[in-house]
Amino acid sequence: MRRGLPDGTTRRSLLLGAATLPLLPRPAAAEELVVFSSGGLNAAYRVLVPEFQRASGHQLTSIGASSMGAAPDAIPQRLARGEPADVLLLAEGGIAPLEARGFIRPGSRVDIARSLIGACVREGAPKPDIASLDAFRRTLLEARSIAYSASASGVYIETEMFRRLGIHDQVMPKARRILSERVAAVVARGEAEIGFQQVSEIVTVPGIAYLGTIPEEVQQPTVFCAVVTAQARQPEAAAELIRFLASPAAADALRRTGLEPLSRS
Repeated sequence: MRRGLPDGTTRRSLLLGAATLPLLPRPAAAEELVVFSSGGLNAAYRVLVPEFQRASGHQLTSIGASSMGAAPDAIPQRLARGEPADVLLLAEGGIAPLEARGFIRPGSRVDIARSLIGACVREGAPKPDIASLDAFRRTLLEARSIAYSASASGVYIETEMFRRLGIHDQVMPKARRILSERVAAVVARGEAEIGFQQVSEIVTVPGIAYLGTIPEEVQQPTVFCAVVTAQARQPEAAAELIRFLASPAAADALRRTGLEPLSRS
């Protein structure tokens, strides 16, 4: 079954609600943190940054970066170049390779939200049927061009989903992996007929029509996590930010950007 956004949600409403979040206790000393944030969490995170800064006194330098992959701005590449970061917000699939290379502080992982893969077309274009597995397969075969993420969802689409649908060889010649940009932005410019990425990375992009999530039979949920880096200069402040992002106070912003919060209280 396809899932849409909560009733009444608009792109403008994604920016509302942060002002009503409860204040955090102000620490004795303010710190400066560098955060690498992958696209799946980025929309919610950007909404929450001002409130965290106002309440905690800490200042955040936020840098967008994909969870994995070989793009120059991907988190693994940035860390390998020695770029400083205190907190990483990324898909869980990107964590193990970073742990193996000693980039993550042991025991610091906190799961923030769960995301599903969604689809979009250009605003005003015909909306293809993706409600059933057969309709979804037919839509992919008939599409003139397909765009998908270079990060977690795209890796799954290219290496598993097309094969599970039995159409890998037919669709790969017209499919394109998008580096360092939202798939929806490419679709909005008319450079791809249909695009696939995490719902949270689609719904805030203007110029597209959101079709919903892909069928459950080929769906691949992704858990987005927060970790403290091994070289964090401000590990206590970093842990404070992660607690805030995983708290009930942040849940509304996560939901409004197409994510399922994983806070336990």
